[in-house]
Amino acid sequence: MLSIDNMEATHPSSFFTEDHRHCDELWAQLEEHPTLEAWRSFDRALRRHFAMEEDVLFPAIEAAMGMHGAGPTTVMRTEHSQMRAVLEQMGRAAESGNLDEALDHGDTLLMLTQQHNAKEEGVLYPLADRATASLWTELRGKLRAFG
Repeated sequence: MLSIDNMEATHPSSFFTEDHRHCDELWAQLEEHPTLEAWRSFDRALRRHFAMEEDVLFPAIEAAMGMHGAGPTTVMRTEHSQMRAVLEQMGRAAESGNLDEALDHGDTLLMLTQQHNAKEEGVLYPLADRATASLWTELRGKLRAFG
């Protein structure tokens, strides 16, 4: 598991971009060696990533920018919900012993994830770096709670 204490993240974009790469690596491992444990590791990592954004990063951006209930974080939450729905389908298949069926949904998840990550890395994270620069020490502390 990627931990904020194991990296030299100096701002939100470096930490969250690195976490995207970590999830990508776990996906590649799952595709290469489709096991239930590999599925569970990937699922946990991606859900953890969503939770860190939704519980720590997005509220900080919204507070700093005064955009409650609107703006890019609302779009990102909607996309997280879409990806969670695919994860649920994949999880049902994986947990019932059908990893091939689970991976059949992988193309959908991969497409959603790649588009989503491009938006975050190209727009949202740079915005977060500017909007929350003075809060990074506090945000790092909150992110530690996720392991």
